[in-house]
Amino acid sequence: MRVYFLSEKQSALFLGGVYLGLVDGFERSTQLNPDDGIFCEIAPPNGYLPVRFRFDGNFLLDPPPNVNLYFTENAVCVYCFGFLSENQTLRVLFQKRIGGTLFTLYRQGTLQLNVENETGFHIVPLSDAFEECNIIPYGHDFLVEGDGAFLLLSYDGKTVVKSEGKVLDAGDTLRAEVPFHDSMGHSAVCEWKNGELVSSAIRTAFEPSEATFALALFESALIGADCTPFLADNLLEKADALKEFLGDYRSVVLTGEQDKVGLVYERKERVFDVRYYRISVESGKVTNIKPI
Repeated sequence: MRVYFLSEKQSALFLGGVYLGLVDGFERSTQLNPDDGIFCEIAPPNGYLPVRFRFDGNFLLDPPPNVNLYFTENAVCVYCFGFLSENQTLRVLFQKRIGGTLFTLYRQGTLQLNVENETGFHIVPLSDAFEECNIIPYGHDFLVEGDGAFLLLSYDGKTVVKSEGKVLDAGDTLRAEVPFHDSMGHSAVCEWKNGELVSSAIRTAFEPSEATFALALFESALIGADCTPFLADNLLEKADALKEFLGDYRSVVLTGEQDKVGLVYERKERVFDVRYYRISVESGKVTNIKPI
């Protein structure tokens, strides 16, 4: 079967101990037979542990942590992410006390924040975006701001809000702009009060090009943005039902054809199916959407 390899970090790819080249965010492919049970290793440089697995039937049913599988047309995509540091020693990055709470940010393979107060010791796993973060009191909670991400923690170390984005205001209402990382540069200005999302307004940064028109339509439906500018008159009354028609997909991927996209659906943890849809366009508007 055709197997595509991708990696969160640029990494060396070894199959059966043989170096095949580098893999990164752009897929590289080869032919593998699961019956051969070939040993695979994706090894990033600069002090990170490699991801290793045997490519066989068990792997295709239940991949290990740090590997996502995406089943596409006659192929499977293997995506490796979340590489651990090979240095597992405890390294404290900083400590900060706010009132009766002591915060200790440290790295031991992964980045973690220890919250210590009268309620006990609480460990909060963090992404690398928080390696240089600022912690401030926020009512009875704590606001942790990192590089393009933020976290609202309760006094007893529970995660109340966690998101990518930039905090715009930390008054009575927590207000932040959250990016969607899509082709139209959509973002949502969200407001939380007492840990509950109370409002969300979607902004658009770019207009879709002819090459990304189909992609932009399905991305807009995914995030709940207004899809009517894409649709011809015969589909306008069905705009609100579009997301229900498409189902619970998680992301959208390009194909080699402008009128065809792949929608990513979760089959189980770390295993996804890519299902394909084609659009018909007349006079710059979508007149039909059909599954392939």
